[in-house]
Amino acid sequence: QVQLAESGGGLVQAGGSLRLSCAASGTIYSINAMGWYRQAPGKQRDLVATITSGGVTNYADSVKGRFTISRDNAKNTVYLQMNSLKPEDTTVYYCNANIALNRWVRPTGYWGQGTQVTVSS
Repeated sequence: QVQLAESGGGLVQAGGSLRLSCAASGTIYSINAMGWYRQAPGKQRDLVATITSGGVTNYADSVKGRFTISRDNAKNTVYLQMNSLKPEDTTVYYCNANIALNRWVRPTGYWGQGTQVTVSS
């Protein structure tokens, strides 16, 4: 079994910063891409940022220049540093990781439980 534990959400004023963390635990052989997504009520889950095991990053246009994704492979953890936050960034953020449980099984995507980020104006 694999679990993704997220932390770091909360309430912040516009222009402020938050740092989200997501640690993967369990029977893990390898982790490929990791990423952050966000989903507002009644809407689809949208990509925020992803990072490969080699450190190649990809960002949604709406967060470029404000958010930074990083990972610590030794700790199976991915981070999202969010700066210059805007009220429109308010929603639930979900961690995703593409994990192989052993060398014979194809990697599967796993999701965290979500963490609320609220940005007040």
